[in-house]
Amino acid sequence: MLRRVVQLLALALAVTGALLLFVAGVPAGLPALGFGLIVLLAVTFERWRKHSPPEPVGPHWQPTGERFEDPGTGKTVQVHYNRETGERRYQSTEP
Repeated sequence: MLRRVVQLLALALAVTGALLLFVAGVPAGLPALGFGLIVLLAVTFERWRKHSPPEPVGPHWQPTGERFEDPGTGKTVQVHYNRETGERRYQSTEP
């Protein structure tokens, strides 16, 4: 929801800057156009570089025996549990 609102505001800023620059001939429209486009591109492609959580290593991480197919990737994953923090991590069993 917030992502869409920021995209709409950035688009509105870019369009306003373009109108000021090209229609009215106001040079102040250039920064508005540039900033609007930069924010719009940044918010649109922010999930492109999604990082995976670190591998569950160490003595605190124990496999639970649960295995299932990840619907997003289609790979089989194994569940690891940290008793100290209660955190669960999912590690792919396929290379």
